[in-house]
Order: sequence, then C-alpha cells, then structure tokens
Amino acid sequence: MTSAMPDAEVLDATLHAALRTGGDFAEVFVEDRRACRAGFDDGRIEELVSGRSRGAGIRVRAGASVGFAHTTALSPAGLREAARVAAAAARAGGVQQPGRPLSRQDAPAPNDVTAAPDTVAKARKVDLLCTAEEAARAEGSAIFQVACNYGDSRRRILVANSDGLMSADEQVKTFFSVSVDAAGDAGKQNGRETLGHTVGFELFDTVDVADLARTAARRALRKLEAVPAPSGTMPVVIGPGGGGVLFHEACGHGLEADHIHKDVSVFAGRIGEQVANPMVTLIDDGTMSGEWGCYAIDDEGRPAQRNVLIADGVLEDYMWDRLRADREGRDASSGNGRRQSYQHLPMVRMTNTYIGNGDSDPGDIVADTPHGVYVAHLGGGQVNTATGDFVFGMTEAYLIEDGRLTAPIREGNLIGNGPDVLMLIDALGNDFAMGSPGMCGKDGQGVPVGDGTPTLRVQRLTVGGTAA
Repeated sequence: MTSAMPDAEVLDATLHAALRTGGDFAEVFVEDRRACRAGFDDGRIEELVSGRSRGAGIRVRAGASVGFAHTTALSPAGLREAARVAAAAARAGGVQQPGRPLSRQDAPAPNDVTAAPDTVAKARKVDLLCTAEEAARAEGSAIFQVACNYGDSRRRILVANSDGLMSADEQVKTFFSVSVDAAGDAGKQNGRETLGHTVGFELFDTVDVADLARTAARRALRKLEAVPAPSGTMPVVIGPGGGGVLFHEACGHGLEADHIHKDVSVFAGRIGEQVANPMVTLIDDGTMSGEWGCYAIDDEGRPAQRNVLIADGVLEDYMWDRLRADREGRDASSGNGRRQSYQHLPMVRMTNTYIGNGDSDPGDIVADTPHGVYVAHLGGGQVNTATGDFVFGMTEAYLIEDGRLTAPIREGNLIGNGPDVLMLIDALGNDFAMGSPGMCGKDGQGVPVGDGTPTLRVQRLTVGGTAA
C-alpha cells in the first residue's frame, strides 16, 4: 500500500471513535482506485479517459442496527468525523467497547502483476484498438461497423476492524472487447468477443487482439446465414463457458445468504438435499488465479475462499458475508462480502461461479442429441430469484440435426427454471472453460464476476424462436 493509506495508529483511533457510544463492532474500509478506458469506433477514438477516486467507508454495528458513513477525507480528523456519524446512525448507546489491537493479516495474492497498466503509455493502448479494428474489417466487405474498447484499473483496499484485523489487497484488472456488425440480405448481425482478467498489461503478451477481432468478425459474418430460431421445448446443449451466466443468475443468486435470510430463494432450508443431477458440482471460487472475480481478500478483509455450494448434486452450503455469518452463529464468512466502492456497504456477492468438469467427450454429447439447439454464447436475461424462473437471450446458437451442428440461428430466448435445469442436466463434458468477464448488479451495486461451465446438455428447455 502507498503512504496515502492511513497507518495503524490512525485506523486504531478511528475504530476507537466509532465504538465510543457503545457499538459492538466497527470497521474501516479504505479504497484508492485508478482507472483508464479507451473507446475506438469506426476508425476514430471516441473516448480516452483516466480517473482516480479515494475514500473510506466506516461501518458500526450495535445489536441489529448498522450505521454507515463514507468520506473522501482520509485525514485523522476526517476519519474520526465519519466514525462519529456512523456511530450515531447505528443509534448505539452504552459503555464504550474496547477493540482488539490491530494485527496485520494479509492473504497471498492469487497472481502476480508484472506490467502495471497505469505505467503503460496511452499510445500503446490506442495501438491495440487500431490493430483490432483493422483485423476485423479485413474479414469481409459485409462488415460495416467495428467498435473496440480497452480498460484497466488498479484498486487498492485496506480493511481494519475492532476484532483486530488489518488487511490489504491490490487488484489490477485489464479488459478488451471487440464488437462487429455485418449486413446482408437477411438484415444485420453482430459478433462480439470480450476478454478480461485480473492481471496487468502483460495480458497482451499472450493474447493477440487481431485474433480476437477476427473471431468477432467471423461470428457476425456467419450469423448472416442464420435461419429463424425454432420454438418449443427441446434438448439444449450449451458450449464450454457459454452458459455460465445462466447458472450465475438462475442459481447463484439464490445461494447468497441474504436471499436465504429473507426467504426469497428456492434453496432456503434445503441444505443436505439433492438439488441437482448427481453429476453436477457448483463452486464459487474467489481464489481462481487471474479470473475476473478473484482477489486476495474480500471487502471485509476475509481471505478469498473456494466454496463448494453443490457437491454431486447435494446442496452443501450458501455464500456468506460477515453480517449474515454472525447472525447464524458461524465462525467466519465464506469470503463473499463485497462492495462496489467505499461509498457502499458490503453484501453477499459471488466471485467466480462455475459448474465443474464431467467426463463426457463434448463431441459425443452433440452426436448423441438427435435434434435441438446448441448455444455457444448466452446474452443478457431476467431471473426471479424467489422462483428461479429465467429468460436468457442466445447471442450465438446453432441447430442440432441428426447429431450434427448445422445452420446458425437468429437470436432467440431460452426460457426455464434454474433449479429444474440443475436436475435436467444429463450430460457434462470434460472441456471446462470460463466465459466472458461480467459485472453483476445487485441492489444498485456492481462488482466484477466470472462464470464458467464445460459443455453440458439439458434434457429439455423452452426455446423462444420465430420459426413455424
């Protein structure tokens, strides 16, 4: 951490002030974030922006009441004033509780960063955008628009609380995306490729953005030959990485402890029950090196964990933050306490959520499916966490006919129920892959997450298409 961060003496004094009116727990969360983003659209720079934000959020708990205040003033006086406001909001009243002496408890970083993006000249970042745009356009005259985006960020956090914990982390992320539009007799089609990892600019030592752009362009061109999506209930095969967002949204949110506490999840009260086909294991893992949702510590200072949520089809546990773990008498959270920024309270959030590998050859899964739909990539969707019902768009999909992939299909929807899908998975490939990086929204906060799957087959899903 840099000298801009408060030292242990200042943090200790801030926690002392937060507990002055009798709160039973206090926490200081300090954040220093730098970010750069660049946008390139139709051969010209549309955006080239750098920014920085710094501040602290202070939380005080008094029984069931929680007070919170945030400030950009990281001076001792500024932090003490924010602590006073948080304590007053918690409506604590009583004798001051002594906090434990602070002890540094850093966790190992999930990966090393060898090229900090904020030390790289902006001209090099713009060169990547130009290279990608040229490569995409070279794929065919039907391409009429190319948009490329680059982004990086460095987030330093420091967490201290009245239990004596003091821990820090630095999270560096680098992102690149290409979106290509092509036009033909059947209308317009889009192809997109997105790459993002919790690494530095060294990402581009192993990733060729021209290849990324060509993949996006070829996807758009291939979709010009798309036929209308079928409609009805049928087997659906989801490709490696392509369906992770479905399980994140339709199942993962229902396994977050705040939804369990509010009894708005179909998984409430079902620990120990079979909730999926026995071949299914669902994991949330904040320790996955380099993945979009990884970190050393969560935003409450707890080391990232690998949490098995469903093992061999049986519900093992939920995801927990500090507040919900305390309420249930657990020894510790599961490392899932996350917040968008110092201006927000932490809540239970996923990290990298995925279904583990099976043992089937992915080619055999398709060959053993006489008819249906193969989904390479899912788009956005809507989920009711209380019921698990969902609707997701298909951004790249193909017909399965006589056990073979045939024509690409125009964008349609997948409609189903998350818990039902877990039970209806009847084939699981051995080709696990993580999907594209994402931002997960919940209660007005967004945090970076990853998701993944191997190739899998769902016995029946409703496909909402336009074919007769």
